[in-house]
Amino acid sequence: MTTICRYCNALKFKRETAGLCCASGKVKLDPLLTPPQPLKPLFDGSDPDSSHFLQHILEYNNCFRMTSFGANIIREGGFMPTCKIQGQIYHLHGLMVPTPDEPHQFLQINFISSMVDQLNVRCNIQGTQQLKRRIIEQLQAFFHANNAVVNMFKTALEPMPSDTHKFVIRADCTPTGEHVRRFNAPTVNDVAAITVGDTTKSRDIVVQRRSNIMHRVNETHRLYDALQYPIIYWQGQDGYDITLKMVDPITGTIFTH
Repeated sequence: MTTICRYCNALKFKRETAGLCCASGKVKLDPLLTPPQPLKPLFDGSDPDSSHFLQHILEYNNCFRMTSFGANIIREGGFMPTCKIQGQIYHLHGLMVPTPDEPHQFLQINFISSMVDQLNVRCNIQGTQQLKRRIIEQLQAFFHANNAVVNMFKTALEPMPSDTHKFVIRADCTPTGEHVRRFNAPTVNDVAAITVGDTTKSRDIVVQRRSNIMHRVNETHRLYDALQYPIIYWQGQDGYDITLKMVDPITGTIFTH
């Protein structure tokens, strides 16, 4: 990936089209903020475990992601087995509280009352055998303190009186008084609602307290990436959504159509 976009500085492969990343400067996202401790030294090489962390960053991310990865996977055997993905990838989310006979996983781990028990579950996730418990413990405390989405879910679970209630994160809602692209720690009343019934839109994220149904997260929801990649979106901040306006890269004028 040696080609650098002159508008957004994205790294691209040689044959990728010029406008694939940011429509040639017409789409502008908020820059990713430099994270504080303990993420910053793990990223910049000043932590003794930085090399190990960067080598296994996907596995560390999997300890904290709140949605699962889905795709139509085609496996081919032979001397050099390969795995191909056909069509579009997607993310799924389940219920907030597991059924009594099921273990906690994904988002549900955040609701285990003991931080030690949370840590034990994360350290036993498949594929984490090479990870360091100390780093997982630091990241767990970091996300509980800094990730707005984690805390929004925790706040929402407390007042849900029954398993039939649903926690709805609106697809296009902005906290009252905030700029459309600014995302501070939200409150449930600002960006979400607890409802009974089907008073939701197709792009909303709807999480039931307890059920046996997996739901697909719409790929244009503003929290699509934050739920899957918490290490990158460590604040739980907004990503891309279809309400984001295009701008003229030269004049800065917002396109109205």
